[in-house]
Amino acid sequence: MNTAATMILLQPIVAIIAGILILLMPRLLNYVVALYLVVIDVMGIAQLTT
Repeated sequence: MNTAATMILLQPIVAIIAGILILLMPRLLNYVVALYLVVIDVMGIAQLTT
């Protein structure tokens, strides 16, 4: 599986996990959003380097 296909599969999964964490623990909103952005950016950088 190439990097683009992996990103297409991982982004919705990461978003669902982030959404569930925010619903369960609203006080973690800042951390969950920050972590989500970091993960998405790292995946984007990984795609650019291939």
